[in-house]
Amino acid sequence: MKATSRKEPWLLFLGDIFFFIFSLWLTLLLRFGEMPSQAVFMEHFYPFSILFAVWLVVFFIAGLYEKHTTLFKSYLPSRLLSTQIFNSLLAVTFFYLVPHFGITPKIVLFIYLLIFFLFIFTWRYYGQNLFGLKSQEKALIVGRGEEIYLLKDEVANNSRYGLEFVSVFDLDKTPMTNLEKNITEEIYSKDITVVVIDLQDKSIDKNMPQFYNLLFSRVRFVDMNNLYEGIFDRIPISLVSYNWFLENVSVTPNTSYDLFRRLEDIVVSFIFGVVSLVFYPFIILAIKIEDGGDIFIVQNRVGKNNVPIKILKFRTMSFNDNEEISKDKIKNQITAVGRFLRKSRLDELPQLWNVFTGELSLIGPRPELPALAQIYEKEVPYYNVRHLIQPGLSGWAQLYHNRHPHQGLDTVETKNKLSYDLYYLKHRSLFLDLQIALKTVKTLLSRTGK
Repeated sequence: MKATSRKEPWLLFLGDIFFFIFSLWLTLLLRFGEMPSQAVFMEHFYPFSILFAVWLVVFFIAGLYEKHTTLFKSYLPSRLLSTQIFNSLLAVTFFYLVPHFGITPKIVLFIYLLIFFLFIFTWRYYGQNLFGLKSQEKALIVGRGEEIYLLKDEVANNSRYGLEFVSVFDLDKTPMTNLEKNITEEIYSKDITVVVIDLQDKSIDKNMPQFYNLLFSRVRFVDMNNLYEGIFDRIPISLVSYNWFLENVSVTPNTSYDLFRRLEDIVVSFIFGVVSLVFYPFIILAIKIEDGGDIFIVQNRVGKNNVPIKILKFRTMSFNDNEEISKDKIKNQITAVGRFLRKSRLDELPQLWNVFTGELSLIGPRPELPALAQIYEKEVPYYNVRHLIQPGLSGWAQLYHNRHPHQGLDTVETKNKLSYDLYYLKHRSLFLDLQIALKTVKTLLSRTGK
């Protein structure tokens, strides 16, 4: 069982396309008072299709294809309204400023914008009920650690998961004696049909024959690790073992993927690097006016295969101590200009040069300071695995981990951050890289970058 259907984003996508086409047809019907001919429809379809392709990208950046967007109806109206206002401004600009795509009369555009918004809002707000289950399946969960309670609470707050946890067997608190008997009695007494269980927990291996027999009673078993990953988009360290890494992590060269990534890094970093030069005079002037200190800093970081690299950044602290964790008597504080540069991520513009030269990639785990990495290697299990691939400017953890330790020492949050890096290591692909890139654009535009 998946946390939410992997088909949902595609169903939403296909529904959006259908209402794009139907809204255009209905617009022409209302405007001209007759069934639109094929010639008239195609005349309008071509420019509108280009516009809608741009709209789909905006929808994606706005998060309208993420599973949590489909889950929370209270989150949907404001997000749809703001997104469609932005798309409407794009549409007006597109049709009025690009003569080749001018459609007359212009009233067609405004009728279309109104009709499409009504349809897309109705589809997104009520159509998602088509994805839901008619009834909740009663379930119990067997595992240990805080993850089982996080799963229980998350599922309880979202009926669309199709599960209702009525029992919890915490292996840290439940006696192992007669475990399978207690679970069996619970299943039959509460009419449970789904068992979510940590199949990697070796302490329950001896109970597997009894669990196998439950299959004949129409009980389904779900791996807790897969369910957790599907819901939270991360892989907590406490749920994995060495076997997991051997099965899910590989650094075997993928020629097509690696070549495309490198070409993308070179082209994108060059283009944006040249464009970003426009901002340099203003940033340099602001830094100099504030305290007259250095413009740039060079920091040592850990690169792929633990190879040291040096990255270039605009200075955001009162002084550069490089390792950022020195115990000097003078406290290194973030400057006013630096606070803005970090919030807007402008301090990282010089790192486009690191991407161009191949020390960094556009997408990947953020590179860590060597002094911090040495500590984390000792205190955070499997920490070194993130160094198997090239670090990047933005990554899965930067998008979804809300409590970044930044350059301070924080073992607990680094474990949480690593859980997102593990998710990327397992699933990395061109599609995931594109997803991260588009969501990074959204993060930058909303100035919520970490």
